Amino acid sequence: MRIIFLISQIFISLTVFASEEDNYSKVLNPKFRLNGIEVQNAFGSAKDRALTSTVRLIRNNKLIALGCIVDPRGYLISKASSCVGARTAKTADGKEYPLKIKTRNEELDLVLYQIISENTSHSSVQWDMDNNISEGSWVLSANASLDEIRIGVSSANKREIGREGGVMGVLFTDNKDSNFGVKIEEVIPHSAAYKAGMLKGDIVTYADDRKIKSKEALLKIIGKKDPGDVVKIQFHRKENIRDILVTLGHRSVTFDLFNRNLQMSGPISKRKDNFSEILQHDIPLPREAMGGGLFNLYGKCIGINIARVDRVTIYTIPAHLVQRFVKSYLEKIDSLTN
Repeated sequence: MRIIFLISQIFISLTVFASEEDNYSKVLNPKFRLNGIEVQNAFGSAKDRALTSTVRLIRNNKLIALGCIVDPRGYLISKASSCVGARTAKTADGKEYPLKIKTRNEELDLVLYQIISENTSHSSVQWDMDNNISEGSWVLSANASLDEIRIGVSSANKREIGREGGVMGVLFTDNKDSNFGVKIEEVIPHSAAYKAGMLKGDIVTYADDRKIKSKEALLKIIGKKDPGDVVKIQFHRKENIRDILVTLGHRSVTFDLFNRNLQMSGPISKRKDNFSEILQHDIPLPREAMGGGLFNLYGKCIGINIARVDRVTIYTIPAHLVQRFVKSYLEKIDSLTN
């Protein structure tokens, strides 16, 4: 009802503004715009629950991810690949606590921490396990500074995101001599190969100690690896033979640098693929806000934000998968203490 009232107020405001003569009178007051303070307040207790159950994960005095408190004893979930080395958790009221890592789930890219504190009544989420949210439904999350929320809508049906596979970031051409490797035609700027020092004209002869006779053979070896995996490459540069280790990158991050939408998007998540099920929404969140919870209008958590894909796309791990991971670990802990 409160949101319906707010929409009516916005309509009235627009009507009044439109009756004015000057150009500026037709501009909607900032507090009534998307993510304006009045719009945020219209979400009532849902806003409070999102903020109080979210923490900032800090490393070297810098925000690296958000976390979501999933148990009053101080257990919290975050995005594993973003919060490596997190030292402290800072709550919305400004309190800071040291952290201790408990377990990881590589499949979901989630990590479970525990806040080191005598407090055993931290504000934790209430789960919505139904996952019946439909496209166009209102959703909200805490912003990166934990002083406001950000609002958006569910923008696609839940689905699987397939494995992307690692890439070197080069374009190949077969050598005329099929027994003498493959030649690099182009190296993508800032790609894995670029960072490893490879150049146009280099000829790759071995990959992981296997002789390379065609680009298909090389792509087959690389295609079995994931982003972050290392491949051993031997190549010829003029009269020299060199051996290097290349840490593979993400295909979309590497090749979509030419995509105009991604150029405008700013920093995106390193891992944003190979999830068995995700929700998708359009809340404007930075990469450092991954790991925080996604909430519905009732203030219940429907998942954990896991990947910033671009400026209008966030992937979220659904609540039932997160809760299964958390429950499995906490049941083991409880059985040992009882």
